[in-house]
Amino acid sequence: MKTGEFESIDNRRPLTEMGPVQDEFWNPDVRKEVHTRSPKMLQTYEKVKSVAPTKTTVLLLGDTGVGKGMVAKLIHQHSSRKDEAFVHVHCGALPETLVESELFGYEKGAFTGASKRKLGRFDNAQKGTIFLDEINTISETMQVKLLQVLQERVFQRVGGESPIEADVRVIAASNSDLQQLCDEGLFRKDLYYRLSVFPLEIPSLQQRSEDIPDWVNYLIDWFNKLYYKEIQEADPVVVKALQEYSWPGNIRELENVIERAYILETTSVLRPESFPQELFADVNNTAEVVMDITQPLAEIRRQSLEHLERQYLKELMAKHQGRVNRASETAGITTRQLHKLLSKYGIRKEEFKPAYFPSIKT
Repeated sequence: MKTGEFESIDNRRPLTEMGPVQDEFWNPDVRKEVHTRSPKMLQTYEKVKSVAPTKTTVLLLGDTGVGKGMVAKLIHQHSSRKDEAFVHVHCGALPETLVESELFGYEKGAFTGASKRKLGRFDNAQKGTIFLDEINTISETMQVKLLQVLQERVFQRVGGESPIEADVRVIAASNSDLQQLCDEGLFRKDLYYRLSVFPLEIPSLQQRSEDIPDWVNYLIDWFNKLYYKEIQEADPVVVKALQEYSWPGNIRELENVIERAYILETTSVLRPESFPQELFADVNNTAEVVMDITQPLAEIRRQSLEHLERQYLKELMAKHQGRVNRASETAGITTRQLHKLLSKYGIRKEEFKPAYFPSIKT
C-alpha cells in the first residue's frame, strides 16, 4: 500500500501520522487519490487542498488520536515549504519550566548550566513548518510569547537581547474546546483568534467507520513488514466488530488493538480469538442489557453500570493518552483506585499512549 512519508526530528515515524493517504494528492479528482470512503474525511481533505498552498495559520481540532499530526504533515507536504523542515512539538509532553527554552532556545550563560547556545524548535523550523500539538496545555506566559511570534513574526531566545525573525508556518492542534477555555479565562482570546484563522475539524474514527476496513488492511501490511509475518487479512467478523466499536482512543487505539492481535495470531487470518472479547461483547452489549428481561432488575442495573463505567474509563484514558495521574484527577479518584478499575475491566493504559514505530524501507 502506498503511503505518504513522515519525517520527525528523532527519525521515528508514528503510525498515526501516516495512515492510508496516497502521495499524489493534487489530482483533479481528489476521490481517486485520497484513500478514504468517508464523506466527512473527503470534506476535510478538500479543505486541506485549499489551505496548504497558502501561508495561513491552521488550527486542527478533534479528539485525541484522530490523526491531527497526519493532516498537519499533509498540509506541509503540499505547501511551498515542503522541502524544508517539519517540526512536531508535543506541547503537553514538555515540562512547563522547559517549554520556553525548547521552543525558542537559549543563549550561552542564560542560566546555570547553559554552557553554550542551544537552538530551539522555531530555529529548527526556519523556512519550514512547526506543528504545535496540544496547544491548549501551554501556560499563560507562553501564550503571550507565542502571540508575539504570530503577530510580529519574531521570537527571542532565553537570555537573548535581539529578536530573531521567524520565517515559520504555524499549525496548531487542540483536543480541547479552545473557545470554552477562553470563556473560562484559561486561554487568551487574542491568541485564539490568531490561531483560528483557518480552523479544521478532524472527524473521529467512529464518524468515519467506513474507513476501518482500509485501516485494518494497511495495519496488517505494516505489521507484516515490521514483524516479518505473512498475515493476509482479518476475519469478516472481526472487521464488523471493529466498525461497530466506539473507539474512544480513535486511530491510535485501533493500531494498538490490531498490533496485539497480530502478535497473538498463529494463522494467516486475524481471528476473533486474537482480540479482546469485550470488543465483540460491546457490539451487542446494550441490546442484551435492555432485552434480557428474564434477569432480575438488580442484575440489569449492575450490567448497565459496568457497561457505562467501562466506556467512561476508556474515554477518560483516551483523553489523557494513558496518563494515570491526570486521568485520576479528572475522575476525582486516587491513582490506586483508577489502577484497580482498569484492572477490573482489563483496560491497559499502554493502549492509549502515543505509538511510535521505526521506519521501514521497502
